[in-house]
Amino acid sequence: MAQKARISLSGTDPNKVDGVCEQIKKISERTGVQIKGPIPLPTKRLIVPVRKSPDGEGSETWERWEMRIHKRLIDMDADERALRQLMRIEVPDGVHIEIVLKNA
Repeated sequence: MAQKARISLSGTDPNKVDGVCEQIKKISERTGVQIKGPIPLPTKRLIVPVRKSPDGEGSETWERWEMRIHKRLIDMDADERALRQLMRIEVPDGVHIEIVLKNA
């Protein structure tokens, strides 16, 4: 029974997330494993409105701080050799990886 690995990547810097995706694509090419993706998922925007004046006097002026979370999804065959190389990838700070194995 063949297994598939679903790799979900998320991070605040899209360049770092895409860099990890490129490393995964290179691993799949070297090992000859089929890969689908990276599929870009919708970007999540977290917006926090904050009052500029700390004491409440003066006109009401607000700042809006925003953080964007970029997500990518990759499906690949769960080959043992490919997964071992996948575990050795240097993941930069700010990028979160989740690997889920499931039966195909």
